[in-house]
Amino acid sequence: MSETEPSGLTPQHVAIIMDGNGRWAASRGRPRAFGHRKGVEAVREAVRNAGELGVRYLTLFSFSTENWNRPAAEVEALFELLRRFVAADLDRLHAEGVRVRILGRREGLGEELLKLIGSVERQTAGNDRFFLNIAFNYGGRDEIIRAARLAAEAHGGDLSRVRETDFARYLDTADLPDPDLVIRTSGEHRISNFLLWQAAYAEFVFMDTLWPDFDKAAFEQALSEFASRDRRYGGVRHG
Repeated sequence: MSETEPSGLTPQHVAIIMDGNGRWAASRGRPRAFGHRKGVEAVREAVRNAGELGVRYLTLFSFSTENWNRPAAEVEALFELLRRFVAADLDRLHAEGVRVRILGRREGLGEELLKLIGSVERQTAGNDRFFLNIAFNYGGRDEIIRAARLAAEAHGGDLSRVRETDFARYLDTADLPDPDLVIRTSGEHRISNFLLWQAAYAEFVFMDTLWPDFDKAAFEQALSEFASRDRRYGGVRHG
């Protein structure tokens, strides 16, 4: 990685914190579940648009380890949306060469959901045209702790010899490039425990757009903002 790198090119890896489903529904006098259903439609559009815009890796934050604190009915609705998304879209994504991977803690998920995740990852494991990563039951701190435990086991409990590149091999994103751009919708300006290790040098774009309204124009706006940034990775501009 060079000291300075103009970001005029399309980012290779975009990560999105999909926020605003509930507010989108409330503004229309509808229940939160309605907003989540519309959010799934926005996911489909984002995957399609990412490929058309030259992005090769897309990581979507769909359910965090903190989301268990939401009402049980809403949590179940979010799980059901994942099931429906897989049932409706998996064959098409597979045919289009998309590899789907689920990031996050597997403990605590039901047997049916674990089988679904395993099926998705096995069916698309050989694809390499586009990479779709869904962060589900995911938290950045939790991921780092899990990775540290794995690294400790692999090194006999001695982490003194573990370098950054070694440690990254134990993360959920082990063979993925770090995100170049992290987008958050809905007007909030925080990263909410998302990709804490991987986003160390990412550019961040915070948008007022609510997630169900995140269309191709919004995606292009975020990419345009990214292209205007000067990515120095801790260095200085020369000349």
